[in-house]
Amino acid sequence: MQPAPSSLRVEDLATTNEAMARCLRLAALAAKSDVPVVLLGETGTGKTLLAHAIHNSSARAARPLVSFNASAMSDTLLESQLFGHERGAFTGAQQAVKGKFELANDGTLFLDEISEMSPLAQVKILRVLEYGEFERLGSERMLKSNARIICATNCSLRERVVQEKFREDLFHRLNGLTLLIPPLRERLEELPALIAAELKAAAKSEGKTITAIHPQAMERLISYPWPGNLRELSHTVRTMTLFCEGPVILPQHVVFPPDLAATPSRKDGNQAEPDATKTNSAHANSDLSLASAVARHVSLVYEQTSRNQRQAARLLGISRATLARHLRKLDQK
Repeated sequence: MQPAPSSLRVEDLATTNEAMARCLRLAALAAKSDVPVVLLGETGTGKTLLAHAIHNSSARAARPLVSFNASAMSDTLLESQLFGHERGAFTGAQQAVKGKFELANDGTLFLDEISEMSPLAQVKILRVLEYGEFERLGSERMLKSNARIICATNCSLRERVVQEKFREDLFHRLNGLTLLIPPLRERLEELPALIAAELKAAAKSEGKTITAIHPQAMERLISYPWPGNLRELSHTVRTMTLFCEGPVILPQHVVFPPDLAATPSRKDGNQAEPDATKTNSAHANSDLSLASAVARHVSLVYEQTSRNQRQAARLLGISRATLARHLRKLDQK
């Protein structure tokens, strides 16, 4: 299981995917400087996790990382959140409050969903980035902040600039380095390890002892496109852990969003449990380890491509060298 975001560092993150490895190499370089960083990736790919890792690996690690979601907020509230306000600045302002820029001084300010920020907010943030100073709402006193900026977005800021939905001058201020986080469907070779880690954590949390995943269940997990990426993977593994009453995750325990109406009933009798005889027979005749499930999947894809190594490696999302290692192991069995 990965360390909590509060302690996670870039060097704690490991990957076997080439695109993700490049992203982590750039993240390690970014951690050594104060250059603004834009994390670009689909929802659920781990942008927040990577932002914490960059901060924790930087010289600012002893100072706070302050997070702010820039979407779905009125300009007045957004301005108050970012820059703070004095008592009486607006109705309900009973006391002076520090804003995110002030709290993140000497540390890192993580601006999530930056592409959704309103035009007025973009102007105000640009001023802080240009001059390093701002005012609380209801105050004329100028405050300073040298917060390092890390942004996250699920769409290209350059495209938003072309669409005239994002200021070009702000884009250039923020775009010191862009890290592209690949979606999970492009990191298939990592799935078995990610699933195993999530399952271990979920089983511990639920107080269950789960020792294996049935090969057909593993095939369902590996063949799913994971539109919600790591966030959806975590939710799915937690759900199948709840459904599982024994030591083995079975195919019917793996439930994706379109199947929620047909979730397996555990003890209410609304849906039959798997036939015990068939289940026990499958257990007796199958190696249910994760390694075996992965080997079965590699073998299946290899045969479906008429043993075309290049095509099989592409479909599996792994290098031909990695595929060759899997095939050698299969030949040894």
